[in-house]
Amino acid sequence: MSGHSKFANIKHKKEKNDAAKGKIFTIIGREIAVAVKEGGPDPNNNSKLRDVIAKAKANNMPNDTIERGIKKAAGDANSVNYVSITYEGYGPNGTAIIVDALTDNKNRTASNVRNAFTKGGGNVGTTGCVSFMFDQKGQIIIDKEECDMDADDLMMIALDAGAEDFAEEEDSFEILTAPDDFSAVREALEGQSIPMASAEVTMVPQNYVELTSDEDIKKMNKILDLLDEDDDVQAVYHNWDE
Repeated sequence: MSGHSKFANIKHKKEKNDAAKGKIFTIIGREIAVAVKEGGPDPNNNSKLRDVIAKAKANNMPNDTIERGIKKAAGDANSVNYVSITYEGYGPNGTAIIVDALTDNKNRTASNVRNAFTKGGGNVGTTGCVSFMFDQKGQIIIDKEECDMDADDLMMIALDAGAEDFAEEEDSFEILTAPDDFSAVREALEGQSIPMASAEVTMVPQNYVELTSDEDIKKMNKILDLLDEDDDVQAVYHNWDE
């Protein structure tokens, strides 16, 4: 099975993140807080926290910022309790969109998400309306320029650690895992000092939708931009073939 390369999209996101690091650091900070509350502040005993720390480092979050976030979440019993909530809906031409949020105010978040869909000509649907079109997978992207290892050796390390699939693209390698195997595969690569452009549990579309009209592309970008600006929104998944 060949992976659908997301490396160009990740590079695009990283460029946007570099221009707005406050947003990505807010997202990761909330994920750290939730991981610490669920599993404690010691990464050695909390695989979810280890994964979030890896994500933080991939986004160039300073170590002292990470440590401050862990200490704050561990030491402050009165810190904000975030609730995880997922929205599903449709964009232009039937594109499927899933929005993951962490919020301390569900009414505010629901209103903002609905507003983003509406302004882009889409609509929020019921739970389960589009998620069946996606598979939850651990996804690791490795930039070929950053990795000196031979493709076959890299593939064997990934598969031996429990990966389901390895795909070589023009400028990157993509490794897919079952969600439960993601941490083990990521840590095996980390143990070999293999740099990862992206490493996260994500929703991978089973099929992709092309948008051919400029108006539809404009509307889809409107939805994605508004969601990207919302601090409550942690991640957005869609099946638009950009």
